[in-house]
Parts: sequence; C-alpha cells; structure tokens
Amino acid sequence: MTHGMRTDTRTSPLGGDRDRRDTATRYALLPLRVFLGVTFLYAGLDKLTDSAFLAEAGAGSIGDMMRTVRDSSALPALVDLALENPVGFGYAIALGELAVGIGTLLGLFTRLAALGGALISLSLWLTVSWASDPYYYGNDLAYLMAWLPLVLAGAPLLSLDAALRARRRQRAGGHR
Repeated sequence: MTHGMRTDTRTSPLGGDRDRRDTATRYALLPLRVFLGVTFLYAGLDKLTDSAFLAEAGAGSIGDMMRTVRDSSALPALVDLALENPVGFGYAIALGELAVGIGTLLGLFTRLAALGGALISLSLWLTVSWASDPYYYGNDLAYLMAWLPLVLAGAPLLSLDAALRARRRQRAGGHR
C-alpha cells in the first residue's frame, strides 16, 4: 500500500521556513554590498567634482584637512606622505573610492574591491578620524568593519564574479 506514503524527502514541517532562511542567508550581503558600493561611488564623485577639496590649501581642501589631522593621527608619517602632494593624494583617494564603488556594485573582483575599501577606510581611520572621542564617533572604523564580510565572502549572487564563475564551470564541464 503505497498510496498512503509520502514521497517527498522533507522531514521537517518547517521546510518552507528553512527555504526562506536559506534564501535570506544567500542574499544577506547584498544590502551591505549595495550600501557600500553606492557610498564609495558617491564619495569618489563628490571629491572629484569639488574643486575646493582637490586643492593644496584653502577651506575644505585635502591639504588643509591633512595638516589639521596630522598631529592627532595614529600615523603622522602617513599624513606627511599625503602632504608631499595633497592634490595627487586627493585624486588617488577619489579614484580609489570610485573603483571600489563600481567594483562592489557590479560584483566584479568583489573581494579585491572590498579589500581596497577596507584599506581606504583603515587609512582614513588611522589619520582623519583617529582622534574621535569616543572612538565610535568616527565612522571610518565602522566602514572598515563593514568591508570585512565582503573581503571574506565576495559577491556570490547577482554579480559579474558569479556570472564569470558559472561560465568557467560551464566551459570546464563541456571540455571533459
């Protein structure tokens, strides 16, 4: 008498909930990826379009900001390095933020982009926001911590990385 037997393999009455949890887990990093990508893209564009920022001196300039934080930073030598060419450093930060934002949003070389974002955040925490008291008033440390899950996990879904990975697997499977 097989008509009374269940043929599905689910043993838990919460199987539907488990599927939703699994889906939520798979997509858990997506909001973080979008937030960080948009934020860094915006920050890079904001710097590149702000003529006051990309100046050696003057109100709102990268040069004046670096001179202001030099003595209170954890790494004054890093600030001194930036002060050798503040405009070049400003462009480097802005272009780095753009690259990180684009890579993160597209999910292209996501781990590398996230590492770049983490390094930018680390350098800003050790220089610009180091003197924040209490420490959690400085947002750069929070950004540094937010980048770490993406450094570890990358962008497994809705990303160019995932599409390229699937394409490589498909090619490898077809050549056997």
